[in-house]
Amino acid sequence: MQNTQEAEQGRGHGRVIVAAVRIRGLADAEPDVRHTLNLLRLRRRFTCSVYVLSDSIRGMLKTVESWATWGELNRDTLVQLLRRRGRLVGDLPLTDEYLKKYGWGSVEELVDAYLKGEVKSLWCRRNERPKMINGKASCIPGLKPFFRLHPPKGGFKGSIKKPYGAGGELGYRGLGINELILSMI
Repeated sequence: MQNTQEAEQGRGHGRVIVAAVRIRGLADAEPDVRHTLNLLRLRRRFTCSVYVLSDSIRGMLKTVESWATWGELNRDTLVQLLRRRGRLVGDLPLTDEYLKKYGWGSVEELVDAYLKGEVKSLWCRRNERPKMINGKASCIPGLKPFFRLHPPKGGFKGSIKKPYGAGGELGYRGLGINELILSMI
């Protein structure tokens, strides 16, 4: 977690965005771990969620470190994730045409605004109407707050029962999460 704090201090502009990917099932999981995975929207294996890094998110990720992996997400990976795996209610793909209805020209424009902090959240909460600021929606209604991914191409490099630092796949992995997510898209 120390590397996360260093990355947070190293970025003078914008905010730190982390992606969490659930790797393991719930066999032998304690109730608080099950609840935390549910709160993080990691309800199935190979599901990814994106968050702005905060102390509460950091604590929740620490709780589920034996079932998930996480790290800092870069712009290009977030754009690919939204383009290829972003889904609307009804399992419809997220398209630029849909975003234009809410004032956004493309996925790239939305991601840039999200990274700068101009957009609070990518998705709207249930029954929430987006606020229009300068002709652009503050969130995208109907966008699902998680991404369903495939297992990684070529398999995992290490054991899914060991921490990332010990040659496994679990826990904090820093910028290595981008490589994992791109292999799972």
